[in-house]
Amino acid sequence: MRAKSLLIAAALVLAAVSPVRATEPVVEFDAWQAAKLMGIGVNIGNTLDNTTQWETGWGNPRITREYVQGLAALGFKTVRLPVAWDTYARDGRIQADKMARVAEVVDWILDAGMFCVVNIHWDGGWIDSGERKKYPKTFATFSAEAERKFPAYWSQIAGHFADRNARLVFEALNEETNFEGAGSTRKAYETLTRVNQLFVDTVRSSGGNNATRLLIVTGYATDFTKTSSKDYVLPTDSLPHKLLLSVHYYTPWQFAGMTEDASWGKMQPTWGSAADVAELNRLFDLMQESSRRHDIPVFVGEFGVTDKKEKASRVRWMSAVADAALGRGMVPVLWDTGGDISRKPPYQASPALQEVLGR
Repeated sequence: MRAKSLLIAAALVLAAVSPVRATEPVVEFDAWQAAKLMGIGVNIGNTLDNTTQWETGWGNPRITREYVQGLAALGFKTVRLPVAWDTYARDGRIQADKMARVAEVVDWILDAGMFCVVNIHWDGGWIDSGERKKYPKTFATFSAEAERKFPAYWSQIAGHFADRNARLVFEALNEETNFEGAGSTRKAYETLTRVNQLFVDTVRSSGGNNATRLLIVTGYATDFTKTSSKDYVLPTDSLPHKLLLSVHYYTPWQFAGMTEDASWGKMQPTWGSAADVAELNRLFDLMQESSRRHDIPVFVGEFGVTDKKEKASRVRWMSAVADAALGRGMVPVLWDTGGDISRKPPYQASPALQEVLGR
């Protein structure tokens, strides 16, 4: 009996240390329903998307379960997890330890009750052949090598996560979507449609819950105006209303991103004039019209403003973007690299973000 008791105790300890994750059934909701549930989201930026030293290469500490729980405690409903897969692949195969680490963080996010968005993030420019010196023959194109690797990675990613529930969402790619070397504007847009279609088809055929999983396809240059163009064509899907459309918002860049004057324009120190607000609403109205025309909800996968600007203007801008998105059925996701949410205990939000979230 004593031996049997020891075996049972050991089994309980092992279960506590290494829990087995059972396949979770997909909760059936469509993309429009999901957009309402996803609320305000946040990126864990400059971490798993690092291309030199995995998650600590750009100065951030390793992600912890407590940090993820801190995001949920702040009120975020969605976490976007940018990942650089190609940097850490060998001969087209994602390294097992890297896949396991992403899975660990994904499961922390899902266990905290949030949606988790996993993407292929900017990763050295291989998707859009973004570096002329590195890709002299295929610069600004979707090369034959990229066409092999892109579905191979998505097959591996989707297959690994096939049992996760419907709160795990896949996003095709990030900002490498210009394809200006395709030969014409029309061909550039057609290339993006083909890449998005390759993503959808690969994930849908990868088994498990991926047959009905929500997927995010990418807008042209993730730009509101270019994605709203009639040149933009969505991929097709085997199911209706299972796709969202990804764009980013950093407008005006002179305020959101610039900290000093440049040759092409002057830095904007403050934001919030009537003209500023009117331009924001014009662009969000344009994106909303496109959303309705295509019958697809919009995922604003990144918005953010440098912390070098005055607090009052930062609060006005972030609040206006979040309100403009939520008021139009879109999902606003803050780009954060540790500036607005501390990566160290107690994982506090900046004073500006506290005001935005506390309204």
